[in-house]
Amino acid sequence: MVEKDPGSEGGLLDSIRKLTTTLVGVLQTRLGIFATELEEAKLQLSQLLLLGLVALFCLGLGIILLAVFFVVLFWDSYRLAVLGIMAAVFLGIGIFAVLALRAKAAENTGMFSATLAELAKDREQLK
Repeated sequence: MVEKDPGSEGGLLDSIRKLTTTLVGVLQTRLGIFATELEEAKLQLSQLLLLGLVALFCLGLGIILLAVFFVVLFWDSYRLAVLGIMAAVFLGIGIFAVLALRAKAAENTGMFSATLAELAKDREQLK
């Protein structure tokens, strides 16, 4: 009768099974982190979009009413000058907003940074 060494039970197949189980667990954890970050990013984007649309609507309406107020206020004497000044101010603000939007869009937001950090740790541990 051949005695089995307690350390060699299962052998290579058992080691491969344990390695596969570990890798699947790590992958599941990383995918869970990614899914959570994706959901947070989606929620934040939808909230920003909704608040932005409300702000744009209210500010746009307020600006139009302010322009009409100034034109009516100076109707008898300076209506063309007021219209020109208001148009120049609005165009200036619009150009500034477009430039700020372009700068903001070019910014790196660091989205999925936790997932990328965990994957980098995993890669370092595998080396």
